[in-house]
Amino acid sequence: MSAVQRSLAISKSLLPSIVRYKTPVQAIHRPSYDVFINHRRVDTRRTVAGLLHDYLTRLDIHPFLDSRSMHPGDNLFDKIDSAILDCRIGVALFSPSYCDSYFCLHELALMMETKKKVIPIFCDVKPSQLRALNNGTCSGEETERFNSAIEEAKNIVGITFDSSIGDWSELLRDASEAIIKSLMEANQDWPNEN
Repeated sequence: MSAVQRSLAISKSLLPSIVRYKTPVQAIHRPSYDVFINHRRVDTRRTVAGLLHDYLTRLDIHPFLDSRSMHPGDNLFDKIDSAILDCRIGVALFSPSYCDSYFCLHELALMMETKKKVIPIFCDVKPSQLRALNNGTCSGEETERFNSAIEEAKNIVGITFDSSIGDWSELLRDASEAIIKSLMEANQDWPNEN
């Protein structure tokens, strides 16, 4: 059985429990996106971010990826912040230039501050290499906020991937299985209203 067939079988057997709601009200409030994919576009859009988006979509999971989910005229911060607040879990795709992006760091901080479950994937970068530097584009307070979010993410068990020797299908399988498991766990707690 191929990796895709295995993931499809897993998702088909697990998805009913992911999307099963306790009351009709919960069905009305289903998030627009199940997963928010946080990534540095120049490093990962045409590789792991795009592949993961397509893979999850084939599994009938609704991921948010800026380049595929936003349209001309969308307000950048409104659309992204809304998707983060509305999603069930986040995936942070850390890459070599991730910490150079204000948007990446803002998204990560928002996910952490709103207590989203975040699955870190370290692509071609070690957790110890991640640090937001105050290069004059944000305040010292924002830099502190960003570094706090990075430190929190470093303490989460994640997936590491070296693109020079790694198996892409294995990465997609491992990431999708972690996402499905996290969605199942999130469904048990979401929403907590009667």
